[in-house]
Amino acid sequence: MHRSHARVESAAIRLRHVTPADLPLLYEIQLDPQSNDMAGTKARSREAFFAAWESHLINPEINARVIEMVSETGPAIAGSISRFPAEGHYAVGYWIARWHWGKGIASQGLSLFLVEEVRRPLHATAATGNAASRRILEKCGFRCVGVRMGEETERFLAREIADYVLG
Repeated sequence: MHRSHARVESAAIRLRHVTPADLPLLYEIQLDPQSNDMAGTKARSREAFFAAWESHLINPEINARVIEMVSETGPAIAGSISRFPAEGHYAVGYWIARWHWGKGIASQGLSLFLVEEVRRPLHATAATGNAASRRILEKCGFRCVGVRMGEETERFLAREIADYVLG
């Protein structure tokens, strides 16, 4: 089996390919104001979200996975994680539904993803005020290589950003 098609699992968390059927729930998850505030992002409109993801799903440069929690009642989407090209390198980003924060899902999901995604170096960013995301990156081996002011875009608020790299 090709490495990028492997299904990676842990006791309660697993990763799988994002499918078009996942997009409505992922769209709802990204609308959360508290999540956007913490990440320094702006929620996308429904049209922009679906257009972006439709292109992501067919782009071989993007490795997108759903993070699922598995229980006796079946799997439940907790968020998503992706590797994508950004500013001349590969970056990783993740988004966890707020109702799943504080359960170790992002750390477990990123750890599983880094086993599957062997490209290095991988870059990541976190708003400096997002202490939880910064801890997750550091716990998974990323090191902070600098802090800068990020400009406002259609997707991001102007904010201070910590840049991370995993060699």
